[in-house]
Amino acid sequence: MNDLLLSEINAEEIDLLQAVALIEEFIFGEPVDALEYAKQLSDYCQSTVSSLTDELDKAEQLINELYVHQLFIDIHRQVWPVVSHQLSHALSYRMLAPMLKCILLKHIISHCGFDTEIVFVPEKVMLRIICENDYAIIFDPVTGESLTWHDLDQRLDELSGDPSQQQVEVIADRDVVYKYISSMKNALIAEQQFDHALKCIDILLAMRPDDPFERRDRGFLLHQLDCFKVAYDDYRYFIEQCPQDPAAQLLKIQLDNIKIANTVLH
Repeated sequence: MNDLLLSEINAEEIDLLQAVALIEEFIFGEPVDALEYAKQLSDYCQSTVSSLTDELDKAEQLINELYVHQLFIDIHRQVWPVVSHQLSHALSYRMLAPMLKCILLKHIISHCGFDTEIVFVPEKVMLRIICENDYAIIFDPVTGESLTWHDLDQRLDELSGDPSQQQVEVIADRDVVYKYISSMKNALIAEQQFDHALKCIDILLAMRPDDPFERRDRGFLLHQLDCFKVAYDDYRYFIEQCPQDPAAQLLKIQLDNIKIANTVLH
């Protein structure tokens, strides 16, 4: 992994779009040429709302510009393909996986002068635009649909604990990057691009060393790439760290059977 990528994802303040470009380049080995287009799009959106003075009107006009005129409106999908995680293709065809879309829209909306946050509202990651410190718009990044106060209250009521302490959770930039790479990894595994998925796990483990679930996934990928002796150690680590997990119990049976088989064969 190159030093530039490591320094970016470990920075106190992460340039999310730049991080995406560096991650994509590391995984696929090709430079990303979409950053200039993203800048042009940000400048254009800024120009369309620059004459408005009311913050709420400006935010609503910006969302309308993005989702209607710039065709960012989409539908939720059960599976987001690998290309929807790759900035150039995703922008060209306006099909962006949710975390990548959050990152891009945060970049554009922040460029237009708004305090913008990626937030978790049960059970979904959404975007929040803060208007004049006393009003906010929370909306679904995929569809562009805004939450009403009633919808928000209903979602927060689902949380356990003291109702007076319930609030929308802001997702830190580092966690946003982690979620984006995890989504990319899952798409790559689904499309059986195991060597690229392994690079995702390299980054994820650099961010959270020895995460047992990433070690499990690395073991799976190494196993698929016929590196079982190396995969075995990752599987064992996962079993030791998460003994009650159903996957760990199944893996333990499989590894024990392999060990017995190897003893018989030798």
